[in-house]
Amino acid sequence: MNLKYLIPRLARHFLPEKLVRFLLLRGWIIRPGIETSSPAEAAERYKIDLANAGVKMQGKSILIFGYGGRFSLAMELLRLGAAHITLVDKFAPPDDAHNLGLLPLNEEYLKEEQGCVTPHPEKITLIEQDILSEDVRSAIPKVDILLSSSVYEHLDDVENITKSLAMLTKPEGIQLHYVDLRDHYFKYPFEMLCYSKKVWYGWLNPSSNHNRYRVWDYRQAFEQHFADVNLVVTERDETAFEAIHPRIRPEFIRGDLAEDSVTLIKVIARQPKL
Repeated sequence: MNLKYLIPRLARHFLPEKLVRFLLLRGWIIRPGIETSSPAEAAERYKIDLANAGVKMQGKSILIFGYGGRFSLAMELLRLGAAHITLVDKFAPPDDAHNLGLLPLNEEYLKEEQGCVTPHPEKITLIEQDILSEDVRSAIPKVDILLSSSVYEHLDDVENITKSLAMLTKPEGIQLHYVDLRDHYFKYPFEMLCYSKKVWYGWLNPSSNHNRYRVWDYRQAFEQHFADVNLVVTERDETAFEAIHPRIRPEFIRGDLAEDSVTLIKVIARQPKL
């Protein structure tokens, strides 16, 4: 029994989500992702990987799925030439304290209304509803490029959300997702795979949700809804996996160390099956 893992995980499971978000946005205890901590770097990473896939973002419509409440990344993508950004997140409301700080240099994209920051609609569309709703999807124009970073591992309905995102992508469009398969208590990257579904979801799963999908699960989900899927393993940790292998539950093991030890992936999906 790994008490060094279990005690913080129990605390994280029962921590109120509002407090979690407060800590996350400030980088206290809970480490934010690159799109929050370094939006310019995140935008450049998207630009490079899209260019390597033969796609330029200049003049393109882009949807950021799970944007996190801050408009910084949208600003960076617009400066890199994107024509329009759609921000989608039903869980994270706009972070007005942060977004107000963006106003002085971004008045062509943002405006202030009664202490709140709102985007200029001709440049940015903000969607705070659930894209699983057909009514919500029908109100969102299909986009050329759809992006996410460290979002997919938190989804609780990967298959249907992937289907919905495919519906929001133009036939000639592209999706690019960065997915982190590690336990987000990063010191123990595979520890979450040692617990039954009942124990994980009843006691240990953080309030942000961690679906524990493995690389083959993501491959299947995307191939179900796209004709062209390139799933790239960007990192694996064979040493850490082998050290904990005897304790990992069989449903999380394929018997191929190269697959079982995957920690980070990049998914490039084209040709949505509509």
